[in-house]
Amino acid sequence: MQTILVPTDFSSTAKNAALYALQLAEDIKAARVLFYHSYELPISVDPMMPTLQMLSLDDVKQVSQTGMDNFITNIKETYSTTIPIASACEFNSLTEGVQDIVEREQVQLIIMGITGGGKVEEVLVGSNTTNVAKHTNVPVIIIPAECRYKPIEEVMLACDFKQVVQTTPVQPIVDLLEMTKAKLFVLNVSSELDPLPEDANYEGLMLDTLFQAKGHKPEYHFLEAEDFTEAINYFAMENEIDVIIAIPKKHGWFDGLFRRNHTKMLAFHSHVPLMIVHD
Repeated sequence: MQTILVPTDFSSTAKNAALYALQLAEDIKAARVLFYHSYELPISVDPMMPTLQMLSLDDVKQVSQTGMDNFITNIKETYSTTIPIASACEFNSLTEGVQDIVEREQVQLIIMGITGGGKVEEVLVGSNTTNVAKHTNVPVIIIPAECRYKPIEEVMLACDFKQVVQTTPVQPIVDLLEMTKAKLFVLNVSSELDPLPEDANYEGLMLDTLFQAKGHKPEYHFLEAEDFTEAINYFAMENEIDVIIAIPKKHGWFDGLFRRNHTKMLAFHSHVPLMIVHD
């Protein structure tokens, strides 16, 4: 692992994600952690003057750089690390900026916190985190606001056992397992409305073949529950899961994961990082 990217808005949530990233970087011997902040020109409205006022680019740039400097100082005062820290502040939208810097700096992993100042139960992840996770091909680990780092020893892959060969990005999952020496659980949650596929045995065999070809033997579990979220939460708690892995699929549960009205989706990872990997 060369570079871990940590987008930041300098909030306490971003600080928590940064501390998680530094400790993970030490455990997996990453080369460096790169803090990234993007900024755009905000429009301010003076209540005494109804005309819109545009702040200067130089002013916004200076505020952003000062914020980054203070953020790094605070991180170093909070946690002493030997991992090299780099930073970048750029004029760009967050999603486009992250895409650019991932390619430019050869980033292998992105770690982000839940953004926004609203109550955690009101939204799974902030829109910025959502957009980054949706539009980058690099694995993204989303760190819940209340999560504190602990070594990754137990990893869970949520799997629907549908077209696993075509839709399972095995390599980034294997990379995580090999860097952390973690055990992999594969969990399927079925219900009356979403039953286990008839060819689940075959799909399971295919998935097992994919992982065994990389030297890993997952442990498989199947739960029947009408509430997917509660089932995931139960399994994560019972097995002391350190990271939940989700694979985006159209028209699947992951689509609902990023909708603000699916508030119960918060429950299953309120204290467990969620890793998004794309096929």
